[in-house]
Amino acid sequence: MNFLNNPQITWDDFAKVELRAGTILEAEVFKEARRPALKLLIDFGLDVGVKKSSAQITDLYDPEELIGKQVLAVVNFPPKQIGPIMSECLVTGFHNQEGAVVLTMPTQSVPNGARLI
Repeated sequence: MNFLNNPQITWDDFAKVELRAGTILEAEVFKEARRPALKLLIDFGLDVGVKKSSAQITDLYDPEELIGKQVLAVVNFPPKQIGPIMSECLVTGFHNQEGAVVLTMPTQSVPNGARLI
């Protein structure tokens, strides 16, 4: 994929995307998912609250190790029904060389709800 051919966006376009840090409170295997995934419950602080997400991150992450970790997620997409759960945010990451998702995480602790600038 050639990203150089993507159309440019304005600052106003970027400002519409709410990328916020949140702490994973709960993580469990999403048994009903068609593709291997985890169900996450993430605390984004007082302004955003606690949101649910489904994330296909089972190649590199076990549920137990994610508890207490901070991640970066888009919190202003409309909710999406994924099997029996309503996913309320999109956890972000990068594909590594093998195609597994590496989560986007702050390298130091930030307040829950902190917005990417």
